[in-house]
Amino acid sequence: MPTVTRPLFYSDIKAMTSDNETLSAVALSCINNHCAAVWKRLYGTYGSATAIIEHRHEVMSMPNGIPSSVAEGLRDVEAALDHAHKVMEFGRTHKISTLLLNDADYPLRLAACDDAPLVLFYRGTAQLNQAKVISVVGTRECTAYGKDMLRRFIRELHELCPQVLVVSGLAYGIDVNAHRYALEEGYDTVGVLAHGLDTIYPASHRQVAAQMVLHGGLLTEYVMGQKIDKYSFLRRNRIVAGISDATIIVESRIRGGGMKTVELANGYGRRVFAFPGYATQACSEGCNSLIHDGRATILLSAESFVKDMGWNVACEPVSSGKSGGEGQLFQELTDNEAKVADLLYADNDKTVDAISDACAMSVMDVSCALFTLEMKGLVRSMSGNVWHLLNS
Repeated sequence: MPTVTRPLFYSDIKAMTSDNETLSAVALSCINNHCAAVWKRLYGTYGSATAIIEHRHEVMSMPNGIPSSVAEGLRDVEAALDHAHKVMEFGRTHKISTLLLNDADYPLRLAACDDAPLVLFYRGTAQLNQAKVISVVGTRECTAYGKDMLRRFIRELHELCPQVLVVSGLAYGIDVNAHRYALEEGYDTVGVLAHGLDTIYPASHRQVAAQMVLHGGLLTEYVMGQKIDKYSFLRRNRIVAGISDATIIVESRIRGGGMKTVELANGYGRRVFAFPGYATQACSEGCNSLIHDGRATILLSAESFVKDMGWNVACEPVSSGKSGGEGQLFQELTDNEAKVADLLYADNDKTVDAISDACAMSVMDVSCALFTLEMKGLVRSMSGNVWHLLNS
């Protein structure tokens, strides 16, 4: 799965879980949650939401500038803090967890994204940092073919991997069916909402949402009373893409919302898979184009998906019989392969040059070792020429 370590600045930040820090973070979200990348950058600079508010006059005069809406909100921060009190009281009354960017329960995959929200509101039972997480997206106008392919995939996936968190957006069509089929198979499933937890949209999905709270959950960056508009749904897509190891698109028009989620997932360096569809149907144009252009891997079965993801590979260290307690990660590897695999197990996601330096191997030897490891299904190349050890 993608790296689930926190951004670099976390190593220098002491976790703050006080009510005051939560209040400050919620207040910043109330000021403007459309500028997540700005808030996260400031959070990395000052170390906490409380510090951002304390240094707000300095923030407002930063030489590289901040959006005018952020500056205006910081000038009237007392109003935001007052609204944040109401949001937190609503959360306590309705058993809603407030997850801050630096909290252990915050989705770590999402935290690694540059535009991760400072605050998430969550109601549910599922662990958001499970070892295997997939997002399912697609058209609201799905066909019987699309629903059948999705249902079969989730059923077969459950037989191969009983512990997978299924994420989608609780919208009409593919989204809600992904949730329903996951529940049928006994999977936890989480819906990412484009509004606060004081409502469910569409209202016709309230029943399945109630089931999800008991066997998964509902997640959002929006406070109660948040106005719903089309841009909220587009912003919601980055959470759907960033929270998972892979995004699966079932059916989509060439300009469908699912295509935007795929674009985001590709930008985050996540795997994207697409079901092929009939060439004559508009709802298959998006998936077919993704496969044709190499932006998505063709998805033919759960078995092929599991293999592509490396989820069928055990990555537990095994003794190599070396003295001094040293061990190699895998059996039946060459010395060079073992060196590279052991390095990535200890410190994942490195470039060829970094591996070469750390292992005292030539770039050519490293490249050959990575090639054979990839053929064995143990490593995968990610964006930026970074290599990732699967299931580490």
